[in-house]
Amino acid sequence: MAGEERKKKILELLEISGKVKVKDLSKMLKVSTETIRKYLDELHQEEKLKKVYGGAINVSFFNEEPSTQEREVLHSDEKRRIGEMAASLIHDNDVIVIDDGSTPLQLAKSLRKKRNLTIYTTSVTALSVLIDLHQQNLFSGKIIMLGGEINATHHRVSGIFTLQMLENLYVDKFFISADGLSRDTGITSYDFAKGMVAKKIIEHSNKCILLIDHSKIDKRTHYKMADLKDIDVIITSEPHSSEWDVPLRENGIKWLVADKREEKH
Repeated sequence: MAGEERKKKILELLEISGKVKVKDLSKMLKVSTETIRKYLDELHQEEKLKKVYGGAINVSFFNEEPSTQEREVLHSDEKRRIGEMAASLIHDNDVIVIDDGSTPLQLAKSLRKKRNLTIYTTSVTALSVLIDLHQQNLFSGKIIMLGGEINATHHRVSGIFTLQMLENLYVDKFFISADGLSRDTGITSYDFAKGMVAKKIIEHSNKCILLIDHSKIDKRTHYKMADLKDIDVIITSEPHSSEWDVPLRENGIKWLVADKREEKH
C-alpha cells in the first residue's frame, strides 16, 4: 500500500470513528509509528485532521460551520432566489438529490407542479418540507431519506451507512451546497463526513448543480468535495468576476444568476 493510499485509509477511519491512535494505525497499516506520525503531520498541515496526543481526531469537531438555524438566517432572500431558479431546472420524472444546507432547503420549498419526481435527500429539514408539500399535492412522486448517522447540529445524515446506500444509486441531478468555491480548489466543505457523501453522489449523478450564495465564492474551507470539472452548473446571485472566465470556459460550467435568468461563461 502506497503512502497516499495509507493516508486515505486514515481519513476513512476518522470519518467512521472520529479518532485514531498511532499504535493502532501502525499495526493496521503495517508501518512504523514514525511513519504514521509523518502521515498525521502531513494531513494536519492539509487541515484534514487535528493531531492530538497519541493520534488524531476528525477536524470537523473544530470546524466553523454555522448551525442550521444560523445558516437559514444568513442571506435568506438571496438563497430563496437561488432555490427558485434551481427548481426551474427540475423536470417531470427527474430523479434528483437535494443536499443538506439552507440554500438547497429553499429549492425544496420552491417545488411546485412537478410530477412523478423521485427525490433523495440527506437533509432532515428538507425531508420535513418535502413531506408537507407532498401532503398538499403541490408535487407528486417519491421522497426517499438517505440513511446514516444523524448530525444533530446540522440536521443531516452521513457516514458509512449513507455511503453504502449510495453504492447502487444513480440520479439525474444533484443539487449540492458547499461552504467554499474557488478557482484553485473547486468546492469545499467544513465537514469531512459531508464531503465524502457528496463525492459519492457526484460520481453517480448525470449533472451536478451547485447552489451557493455570494459569501462563499472565492473561499476555501477544510475538505475538498469536487474539482471544478465535476460541476455542470453554478447558481448564485451575482455575476462572476473576469478571473472566472477561463476556468468556467475550460470546464464547461454554466454560471446562472438568480432572478436575472442569464448565463455567464
